[in-house]
Amino acid sequence: MVSPSSPKRCEGGTGLHLPATPALSMMPRGLLAALLLLLLLPAPAQPAPLDRPEPKKDAVPPSPPETPDTGLYYHRYLQEVIQVLETDGHFREKLQAANAEDIKSGKLSRELDFVSHHIRTKLDELKRQEVSRLRMLLKAKMDAAQEPEVQVDHLSLLKQFEHLDPQNQHTFEARDLELLIQTATRDLAQYDAAHHEEFKRYEMLKEHERRRYLDSLGEEQRLAEERRLEEQKQRHRQHPRLNVPGSQAQLKEVWEETDGLDPTEFNPKTFFRLHDTNSDGVLDEQELEALFTKELEKVYDPKNEDDDMREMEEERLRMREHVMKTVDTNQDRLVTLEEFLLATQRKEFEEAAPKGWETLEEHPAYTEEELRRFEAELAAREAELAAQAQRLSQESKALDHSQGLLEAQKKELQQAVLHMEQRKQQQPPDPPAPGPDGQLLFQPHPETGAQAEPAVKKEAPAPGPASPVPDSQH
Repeated sequence: MVSPSSPKRCEGGTGLHLPATPALSMMPRGLLAALLLLLLLPAPAQPAPLDRPEPKKDAVPPSPPETPDTGLYYHRYLQEVIQVLETDGHFREKLQAANAEDIKSGKLSRELDFVSHHIRTKLDELKRQEVSRLRMLLKAKMDAAQEPEVQVDHLSLLKQFEHLDPQNQHTFEARDLELLIQTATRDLAQYDAAHHEEFKRYEMLKEHERRRYLDSLGEEQRLAEERRLEEQKQRHRQHPRLNVPGSQAQLKEVWEETDGLDPTEFNPKTFFRLHDTNSDGVLDEQELEALFTKELEKVYDPKNEDDDMREMEEERLRMREHVMKTVDTNQDRLVTLEEFLLATQRKEFEEAAPKGWETLEEHPAYTEEELRRFEAELAAREAELAAQAQRLSQESKALDHSQGLLEAQKKELQQAVLHMEQRKQQQPPDPPAPGPDGQLLFQPHPETGAQAEPAVKKEAPAPGPASPVPDSQH
């Protein structure tokens, strides 16, 4: 039955009772664990058995921790959806009671039927904004490919984005929530593998550069440099023995040196409460990684330029994965109090490994075969870049030549125009146009230069009777 205060929406004939998605078999416990680890909705705070100092009345309450960026390309959309859902009391209540089966069957997603109308309206707007953003990305991709005349089928292209339903681009439905949970869980599971691969390439590039540098030196210099590098490695290996992450020895060291407590009074439950820093009842990945700082400081010193901090973070990731593998029994990337206490009761927890934790130095990130393939890939890439640079250089020379020709033509045209202007100025002025009978209508006065009256042509006298000729002329 739909609550009157939370009307069920059916605009556009879109039904909300969608079939369950069986592909959520890898979904962790609750939406709290599925959507972004620390982007999850906070569970009710668990009371701690420790006596904590009361905050002062005038003390400023601590601000909530900033949400870490997961690196997912839809991180902002995922974060905003969670924040909106968190504001709905009905959905939040169902969320806290949800288990793995509720999510696998799609039951939690169908709870969207009962959220308030204004929450659904906000979710609709978030989805429209996300679709608009994806369309802009697709357009930018097409523009970068220099194919402006190609007609873009946005619906087909949007199908490559799996965190929303592209068939319905205007409203946020139960299917959208299922896809968002499924995609985020899968991508987060693949994040560590991608990080390891990136670190492997980083290490191979370092070794490639080291070998190339040594090859560029003379025999004597090369031997001296090899000795220096080997001494540097030996200094780095001279560190105290590391405890196995998650072992009793490692946790007791944190209990004593970080928490300042008596190691003889170590209590696993109290330890868990102390390091559940956000009091949400679980140890997430960041809270676990904070436990390894004391071990990592035995090997890596940020002030020592010889120590690679990227290697330190890779070591931290290996430690966290080890603890998750042995403690996180349901593989939801979160350690509950029950899982933690169960791990402390195992035989491996008390019996430390004879050699302690084996660091990266004893577990190289790559093999020689992988390094050879990597160097071949680099050589091919360098050859491709060199060929491309040569083509660009030739094109640049051709453009420079064309530019020179255009400049020469421009100068010739300018010279021709200037020559014509000079000739025009040197020519005498045109004489005045004659009248109809050939006379000049106006002539300049020889002294004043003023226009004179037009010259009038004298007419011959009309013939008259002949005059008598004097006798003397006969």
